[in-house]
Amino acid sequence: MRIIDPHVHVWVNDPAYPWAPDNQNPPAEDASCEQLLEQMARHGTEKTVLVQVIHYKWDNRYAGACLKKYPDRFEGVCRVDPESPAAADDLSRWVEEYGFRGVRLSPGAGPEGDWFTRPGLDALWRRTRELKVPMCILTVQERLPDLERWIRKYEDVQVCVDHMARPSVEGADGAGNLLQLAQYPQVYVKISGAWAVSRESYPYRDTHAVVGQVYDAFGPERLMWGTDWPLVEQKCGYSGALDLVRSELGFLSDADREWILGRTVLRLWPFA
Repeated sequence: MRIIDPHVHVWVNDPAYPWAPDNQNPPAEDASCEQLLEQMARHGTEKTVLVQVIHYKWDNRYAGACLKKYPDRFEGVCRVDPESPAAADDLSRWVEEYGFRGVRLSPGAGPEGDWFTRPGLDALWRRTRELKVPMCILTVQERLPDLERWIRKYEDVQVCVDHMARPSVEGADGAGNLLQLAQYPQVYVKISGAWAVSRESYPYRDTHAVVGQVYDAFGPERLMWGTDWPLVEQKCGYSGALDLVRSELGFLSDADREWILGRTVLRLWPFA
């Protein structure tokens, strides 16, 4: 069974790759791509998608350097400033010069995330379509109706919703806005980040029902796991994130796990 991790972050304390000017709490310890490769070797992970960490904001050079150094092991998702008139051209530069495949946007639920509704974002969506790269969205359930409008407008752009858009584990409709997106075949979901919404310790059994709802709606062919390394080390660790799919979600079959642990990832990130 191939194991391909679609969601990790990397960074180093190195003046060659300075933190974003407004980063008030930079990490003290490194999470380098070499450290990541050690984790991958330990757990049998074949390949990994590097998702640009917010500590660098729009400066994707460190992740880009990792892509160039280990092109057979990594794909990458960059960040660009979505409120900049140059956002589309910035995406092209990161894709063409460094080999990134995808861009991540993070609209919040409040007024600070209303840029996600503005026509100025059309240029970036059009560029993702031209470049044939996925649009990855980190957001919350309340913002998904806005995402649906973009999905309907750009139906040929692959969209990946990170961490199930943080569904509530209370009540039966905590992921209702996400389930609404299952009707669009170009939408994929990472079932990662259960520890962030759970009120229990590992294996986060209070999240299993909502993961089951997402599974029923999207099917395993549009779901993927993800460790969220190194952040996951503060919770269940890399091993726990992997075992959650391999052994704790009892409704999954072996065929389902093949899709979620690797085959689905290859639909968006085919690797070299």
